[in-house]
Amino acid sequence: MANFEQQLTALETVVERLERGELSLDESVRLFEEGIKLSNACKQELEAAEGKIQLLVEPGTGPISVRDLPVEDDDSIEDDEEEE
Repeated sequence: MANFEQQLTALETVVERLERGELSLDESVRLFEEGIKLSNACKQELEAAEGKIQLLVEPGTGPISVRDLPVEDDDSIEDDEEEE
């Protein structure tokens, strides 16, 4: 399986080819389907990486512990952007 960077590069290539508008309908549909698959694969990779992000917390005088970083959902991020 390709890594995230390779998938993203392939997705960018698909988008560029589709934007040129020089393809047949069949080829455009095939590329669109490929782009959706690549987009979903990239999204899964990002979600997996996001789940691995950890926050080091030093509670007072005790030892440093590792905890998962709480991640806001998309709705709360959009709400924050609207408030600004």
